[in-house]
Amino acid sequence: MEERRGIVSAGGQPLTLVGTPVVVGQKAPDFRLLDNDGRPVTLADTAGKVRLISVVPSLDTRVCDLQTRRFNAEADKLGDKVRILTVSVDLPFAQKRWCGAAGVDRLQTLSDHYDTNFGLAYGLLIKEKRLLARSIFIVDEHDIVRYVQIVPDLVQEPDYEAALDALKKLL
Repeated sequence: MEERRGIVSAGGQPLTLVGTPVVVGQKAPDFRLLDNDGRPVTLADTAGKVRLISVVPSLDTRVCDLQTRRFNAEADKLGDKVRILTVSVDLPFAQKRWCGAAGVDRLQTLSDHYDTNFGLAYGLLIKEKRLLARSIFIVDEHDIVRYVQIVPDLVQEPDYEAALDALKKLL
């Protein structure tokens, strides 16, 4: 499995990403994640939609909370041609609890806890922490990756406007 060091850090300390990096223009790797009720979800389950995949280390942290709430707020403005997925390694029941407490109901949270297949397929699994690197992917309705943003430090928020601008160009 490929390892890349220094792409991301936590508070300035370099971390190691494991897996195959995804690049703009390639077919989006498939994945098998669990929804909040423990049911499997794959990329094909959102076929025909433009997908914004927001990846966070853990919903129970300040920046992940901000990122997920921000995309939840944007969901209504984007219409029914877009699906927003938030992926973390939090357990499905923890994601469900967090969404209920936060009032997040316009996007879908998905868990990569079971086998980290998403993290490995997208090159985002942090070896030292067994978390996913904060990032955003935009996948078009034909499953082609059109935008990639990997945030350099886990404590930083992503560039929301750049991601949303890239998304809106596909609508």
